Amino acid sequence: METDFEIFLATAPGLETVLQAEAAALGFAAPEAVAGGVNVRGDWHDVWRANLHLRGANRVLARIGSFRVMHLAQLDKRARKFLWCDVLRPDVPVKVEVTCRKSRVYHAGAATQRIETAITEELGAPISKDAAIRVMVRIEDDLCTISLDTSGELLHKRGHKEAVGKAPMRETLASMFLRQCGYDGREPVVDPMCGSGTFVIEAAEMAMGLPAGRARAFGFEQLASFDASAWDEMKAATVSHETNVRFQGSDRDAGAVRMATSNAERAGVAGVVGFEMHPFTDATPPDGPRGLVMINPPYGARIGNKKLLYSVYAGLGTVLKTRFRGWRVGMVTSEPALARASGLPFAKPVSPVAHGGLRVNLFQTKPL
Repeated sequence: METDFEIFLATAPGLETVLQAEAAALGFAAPEAVAGGVNVRGDWHDVWRANLHLRGANRVLARIGSFRVMHLAQLDKRARKFLWCDVLRPDVPVKVEVTCRKSRVYHAGAATQRIETAITEELGAPISKDAAIRVMVRIEDDLCTISLDTSGELLHKRGHKEAVGKAPMRETLASMFLRQCGYDGREPVVDPMCGSGTFVIEAAEMAMGLPAGRARAFGFEQLASFDASAWDEMKAATVSHETNVRFQGSDRDAGAVRMATSNAERAGVAGVVGFEMHPFTDATPPDGPRGLVMINPPYGARIGNKKLLYSVYAGLGTVLKTRFRGWRVGMVTSEPALARASGLPFAKPVSPVAHGGLRVNLFQTKPL
């Protein structure tokens, strides 16, 4: 099996070019934005590094092989010859998922059965619907491509956020929206409707150079290709640093403030992050340089009455225009009309992004 292979970095549709920029900044070779993510090439160390460091990827898939198939008997034969032992362990259960498109092998269920049988009979690994290791097979235009989901749980689960609010912003999305706003870790970030603190904590982690996946386990740790000592060396070589930048969140809900404070402590950023309980109407900028106000107000689709929110957005806009002069604003909402109600001078939004069953946009201003 090749030591250098294609690695697919999955992200929310609409954020492919943002993730491409992050992958390039981290030194991944020739990142190419494609539908649903970014393709790079690398080896298993690059797979581990992507899981550990990328903030915007939802999953990291290793494309471990491909072959042509014209019928099920051919799939059965070639799946049995595939070197499963190079990547899978006989003592670790796997789950096989197959999709078929524009191919003579069109029955995904029958194809799944052939591949499951090949793995169990040739390698000895058990098949389980609850397995942490997923073998993902795509048969398209008669080409069978085999990938492994190396992440396990979705990558927004950083490992330190136990408490979430009613409609939490996923960490992966938060980091991509921060990046779209030009955030690079060198300026303060304020969120006057912080909920469980995702934007503020994510920004603080970026400022301190803390690897996104430092506090969790990954699926690749259960693969035959895993080298525990090399992985420990990679984690030990990551360099975090102190920052003079400060981050501030506030919320009118005492429970949200408690959640955010606990999440920041578990993330190791409590020293640079502060949370206060008060309504957004009492928000004031911290002392020091101006920076970015990053906010994810309620949309009305799941939380609250949409009609009542027009006055909320208008009030928010007034607070920001009067007290946060010189600050940029990034606002995430599914309702362009609500964004307009704020009266803020937003530029035209970029592509909408799927978030919790909704399509949300990032609205941005220049310094107010």
